[in-house]
Amino acid sequence: MSEDFDSEDEFEEELVSKSQLKREMHALEKLGERLIGLKTQQWEQLNFSRTMIDALEESRRIKSHNAMRRHIRRLAKLLKNEDAEQVEQLFSRMDDDHLQDTHHFHRLERWRERLLQGDDEVLNELLSLCPDADRQHMRQLIRAGKKELAEERIPAAQRKLFTYLKSL
Repeated sequence: MSEDFDSEDEFEEELVSKSQLKREMHALEKLGERLIGLKTQQWEQLNFSRTMIDALEESRRIKSHNAMRRHIRRLAKLLKNEDAEQVEQLFSRMDDDHLQDTHHFHRLERWRERLLQGDDEVLNELLSLCPDADRQHMRQLIRAGKKELAEERIPAAQRKLFTYLKSL
């Protein structure tokens, strides 16, 4: 009798709820949607089967929204046979890189705002962090940027200042 209970427990562990299966399929569909947005070279780096690569290439030709939805479901089914973890890792690295770029961009924007609203102390602080920066060029850009702000003109010098900060 104890063997019957053990086999029933194992059977219950192997059962996955219908909701869980749907969640997994939706996750694979989202991966499929993101894969469509990648370049062909990136697909090949993932070591997909030829069937998967062909299906991804086919997605480039589909124009109808409904046909694309069906195709994404097909990609999700094909992804079951592929290494989905590798794909998720690729996207997490890409998302992380994008997040770092965004943080860097915001940091540069804050420096630009501080330089345009601040005095020589802010410029000296920046120059202590970036000793290779051209002090005279920075002063010219800051002066022109402040003038643009005061006159409410198009921020050409402010953009140049941001570009210069980015080059540092």
